[in-house]
Amino acid sequence: MTVEAVLPYWLDRPDEEAVAVAVQAERAGLGGLWVGEMATFDAPVLATAIGHRTERLALRVGPLAVGVRSPVAVALAASSVATLTGHAVDVALGASSPGIVAGWHGHPWEQTARRMRETIECLRPILRGERAEYEGQLVRAHGFRLRQPIPEARIWAAAFGPAMTRVAARHADGVLLNLVSPDRVRTVSQTVAEEAEQAGRTPPPVGVWVPAALEPGQAARAQLAGQLAVYLAPPGYGEMFSELGFAELVRRARSGARRTELAPEIPLELPEQVGAIGSAAQVAERIAAYHEAGASVVGVVPATAEDPDGARVLEAAATGAGSLRTGRPGG
Repeated sequence: MTVEAVLPYWLDRPDEEAVAVAVQAERAGLGGLWVGEMATFDAPVLATAIGHRTERLALRVGPLAVGVRSPVAVALAASSVATLTGHAVDVALGASSPGIVAGWHGHPWEQTARRMRETIECLRPILRGERAEYEGQLVRAHGFRLRQPIPEARIWAAAFGPAMTRVAARHADGVLLNLVSPDRVRTVSQTVAEEAEQAGRTPPPVGVWVPAALEPGQAARAQLAGQLAVYLAPPGYGEMFSELGFAELVRRARSGARRTELAPEIPLELPEQVGAIGSAAQVAERIAAYHEAGASVVGVVPATAEDPDGARVLEAAATGAGSLRTGRPGG
C-alpha cells in the first residue's frame, strides 16, 4: 500500500505550479507522481521537465485519452520520458470525455471500452520492444518497433462504468479511479477481483486519486468546489455524484449551467465524500480508509490555495503513509 502525489492543475492557479508541486512531493518523501493532462501542458513533456527537476520520483504519465493517442504515440511518449529522465515510468490510459475527444480533437467518441481493450492489447508488446502487428476493429498498428523499450512499464486504465471496469480488470496492469468515496473503491475492488478471476489472472491493483486539503479555509474550499464543478457533467462522474446525493447539481451541469454558477453551490460535503480533508490526523485516517477499502495506491491531489505548492498536505500524507507502515498513529 503506497501513497503518491497527483498534479492538481487547479483552474485558479498558475500552470507552472505543477512543477513546484512535483518538487514538494519528492521533498515530502513520496515515491510516485501522477502526471495527468488537462488544458495546460502536454503530459509527456511536463513529465520530462519534472524528471529533470527531481531525482527519484516514479512518473505515472496519464491518463492519456485512447481516442486521441494511438498505441504507438503512447509508447513513444512513455519511452521518451523514461529515456530522457532516467526515471521509472508507467502509463495510464483513459476514455476522457466527448467534449475533449470529439470537441477538442475532432476524433470519434465511440465504443470506448473496446478501444481501451484494443489499445492495451496493442500497446503492451510495443513497450516490450516487439514489432507492432495488431489489427483490431478500432485500433491498428503495423511495422513499428520502439528503439528504447520499457518492458517494466505498467499500463493503468481509468475505469468508470461497468464496461470500462471489466476491461481494466481483465487487461490492464492497474485500475485507476478518481473522485470516488471509499465505499465505491470497495465495490470496484470486489468487481475487479471477480472479473480478474473469471479471466484467469491475478487481480490488478486499484489506485485512486483523492483531493486533499489541510484544514481548508474559504479559499481552499472554493478551489476544491471550482474543480469539482468541471466533473459534474461528464459520463461516469455525473452518475457517481448523483449516487452520493448530488443529482440536482449534475442535472444542472448537464443542462448547460456554467462552472462558475455551479461552484458556489457545491457544499463542502461533496469534496469531503471523495477526498481527504481536515487536520493532519484526519487526512491520514482518510487515506487509511481508502487503503482498507481496497486501494493499493492512493494518489493525493493537494489543494494549494492556502498551502503553497501543497507542501503541508503532502507532508501530512507522507507522514500518514509512514504511520500506516509502522502501525503507529499519524499526525
